[in-house]
Amino acid sequence: MEVLVLDYGAGNLTSVMKALRAVGASPVTGAGADAVTRASAIVIPGVGHFAQTASIDDRARDAIGTAIACGVPLLGICLGLQWLFDGSDEAADVAGLGVFEGRCFDLGSDRGQTGVRPRSDQGQTRVRPGSDHSRAGNSALEGHRGILLPREWSDRGLTPVEPRSDPGLTPLKVPHVGWNTVDPTHRPSRLLDGIPPASFAYFTHTYAAPVVDDTVAVTTHGATFTAVVERGTVFGAQFHPEKSGDAGLRLLANFVRIAGGAC
Repeated sequence: MEVLVLDYGAGNLTSVMKALRAVGASPVTGAGADAVTRASAIVIPGVGHFAQTASIDDRARDAIGTAIACGVPLLGICLGLQWLFDGSDEAADVAGLGVFEGRCFDLGSDRGQTGVRPRSDQGQTRVRPGSDHSRAGNSALEGHRGILLPREWSDRGLTPVEPRSDPGLTPLKVPHVGWNTVDPTHRPSRLLDGIPPASFAYFTHTYAAPVVDDTVAVTTHGATFTAVVERGTVFGAQFHPEKSGDAGLRLLANFVRIAGGAC
């Protein structure tokens, strides 16, 4: 199954292509309207600033819109998911594709932050149980601080407080970097087929998409936001499936299977 990995100057193409090969796809890179028009399945990856999506010019945007209307499966990853929405506060003058309504917001803003007041000096770090990070000890946690799962607040004696309700609150760190759970909503999802609820996935981002009618899974880091979105043959994942172990590979395999059935 050939999959176009759209190259618009954002990062992370190599690891996405490697993961797609691991699940049996034949990924190719391409840019612009001509590449999109020829594609039978499209992945829009991305690591970086939302302004980078302006490199997808009007002809390519129109071609992507036509492909979606024709039922060509499309998966947006991280920045690629955010681009499927109306836009982002990160680059207010750059329009998203507008498949899903709403604007992406800063997890460090008043809208995104929910503080916690620790009852003691215990840390707020969470890593995926059994991961290399948890086995390696504290030295392996650099770059993964501040990940706190809401269901574990009570376990650690932490009290959630509303943004700015207490000048002494301790905000969660942004960017949101590291392992967090992907919690399904009650909507059916082909992309999440076979992935157990509350599976861990790897996130690295500052901006997040709001929860909408088409959200099929959420994650919470301060605010609750869309982790996976799905409508018809259009899909998006805020986390990086290519870095998320078995759950991430299963998501990519599901996409490739869906794409193969659509051809």
